Formats: sequence, structure tokens, C-alpha cells
Amino acid sequence: MAEKAKKPAKKRSSGGKQALIMKKSGSQRVESASRLIDARIQELGDWRGEMLSRLRALIKQADPKVVEEWKWRGTPVWSHNGLICTGETYKNVVKMTFSRGASLDDPSGLFNSSLEGRARRAIDFREGDKVNEKALKTLIRAAVALNTSSASDG
Repeated sequence: MAEKAKKPAKKRSSGGKQALIMKKSGSQRVESASRLIDARIQELGDWRGEMLSRLRALIKQADPKVVEEWKWRGTPVWSHNGLICTGETYKNVVKMTFSRGASLDDPSGLFNSSLEGRARRAIDFREGDKVNEKALKTLIRAAVALNTSSASDG
């Protein structure tokens, strides 16, 4: 019997959202998402691409086991036992949204956007903003710990 072509398939992920999933193996999916994120950074070609690249590097430093995904028609997503954060790019801001940010301690006051919601919190980075790398890595690790503890609770 002939093997079917390896085409991307739409698959439901948490929250009923769509994610690009490769049919063959998880490593191909991660590699594909990583290439798409690389392409987005290159495509931006300005301070937003530089900022997204820097944030991505900090996420990977904070959690070497992070999984990169490409969801919602073009949003870089980082996960570890659940969604940690997204990296959205807009005209005047690079937004890092933590899906469970309202449940995280933020002693350094990094969250500066989406402060009213019951679940999400975000950090808006504008051109020229300085990144508090130590505090951001601490926040990322806290998000991973929250996901990990929630996964073991269930």
C-alpha cells in the first residue's frame, strides 16, 4: 500500500483552537514551527524582529525543554505542559502574552498590558525598551512551574 504524502493536518488543541500539526513525528512539528518563527523574524526585518528574536532566546534559556509552536494563523507560541506565552508582533509593539499570567507573581512589575483579565497578562515591548532579562526568565520559569504543577494535579 502506498504511503500517503506528509501533509500538515489541522488538529484541535486546548481551548478548541487550531494548531498546525505534522502527521509524521513531533520533531518535524517542532522543526517546522521553529522555521516559521525564524521566517517571521527575518520577514519583520526591523526592531520588532530583533526583539522577537531576543525574547525567543530568553525563553529558551529559561526553559531548555520549551516547545515552539505556530498557531492561530501565524502566532509564535511557546509551551511546556501547556501554553507558556505567545510572541505577537504589531506595528508599534511586540506583545508577550502569558496565558495564565494572572496566576503568576510579578514582583518586578513586568506585566504592563491585559491587566484586567482573569487569566492572561501581557508585556508590551516598544522600540528602544530595555528588557529586564533576569526578571523575565524568572517569570517564564514560574509559568512553566505552574503548568507542570497543574499537569501533575490532574
